[in-house]
Amino acid sequence: MPTSNMPQQAAAVSAAISAAGLRKSYGDKTVLDGIDLHIPAGSVFALLGPNGAGKTTTVKILSTLVTADGGQARVAGHDLATEPQAVRAAIGVTGQFSAVDGLITGEENMLLMADLHHLPKREGRRVAAELLERFGLGDAARKPAQSYSGGMKRRLDIAMTLVGDPRIIFLDEPTTGLDPRSRHTMWRIVRELVTGGVTVFLTTQYLEEADQLADRIAVLNGGKIAAEGTADQLKRLVPGGHVRLRFSDPSAYRSAAAALREVTPDDEALVLRVPSDGSPRELRSLLDWLEAAGIEADELTVHTPDLDDVFFALTAGADQPALSTEVAR
Repeated sequence: MPTSNMPQQAAAVSAAISAAGLRKSYGDKTVLDGIDLHIPAGSVFALLGPNGAGKTTTVKILSTLVTADGGQARVAGHDLATEPQAVRAAIGVTGQFSAVDGLITGEENMLLMADLHHLPKREGRRVAAELLERFGLGDAARKPAQSYSGGMKRRLDIAMTLVGDPRIIFLDEPTTGLDPRSRHTMWRIVRELVTGGVTVFLTTQYLEEADQLADRIAVLNGGKIAAEGTADQLKRLVPGGHVRLRFSDPSAYRSAAAALREVTPDDEALVLRVPSDGSPRELRSLLDWLEAAGIEADELTVHTPDLDDVFFALTAGADQPALSTEVAR
């Protein structure tokens, strides 16, 4: 084995999920056009993108439900193409639509999953009872699942996914259609899973959800990864970030307005808006300049674009200005 390949192989083993050059087409429509992924174990990775961008296709490929047309991937240390059974044994998948059978009870849904995982009867009952309690469904365990609220069905869905003790879970738009309270409950569950060492691959249409949960976020557009990074790194890609300086002393305000470049003044409020990406380096430079000039601002606040701005900028049509997608790793 050539030693030049060892660093790449070591990196692939250390990742919960890694992929290189994944491609998938349906007829003449290219859905994935060579995407690369590296997702560390015990982290939350969020994949964003407009409808039809290929998010669900990516989940289906990595969970062995669909075969890629090209590229390579490893999931839980197993090669996707040559070890699909080992991949399936290590993962859990919850789709956009609940897999819960509404005609049977929550407990019966859990025991059905235990049977599918070939757990002994006693072990299956123990695991089912523990998970139902963990997800706040103990009191409703013997009620038909069709009587559950949307949030309860989602919790049962994830509880069923955990019966096989997967170390990697794919959550494909898990909170679609849930009310805010149920969505926040799901967020808590995801955080608890990750604290327990589980890796979560999340697709979502709720940008706040990715902002709240994900360690790293990738934006998929036109079959390619348009940008990837932490939420803060992605927000710095979009123009419009600024520092807001508020003064109570009119003379200090005028001095700063005269000396600083490219500021937007608000004479009535004694406020200056200074373009900035909000990075520590830029803030330190601005504070050092104010101190050296003997100018004191009463209030400094940093305003950065949110993920909505990032999403719209990265998924804009070809007629929109190009956006640099260089982010720190």
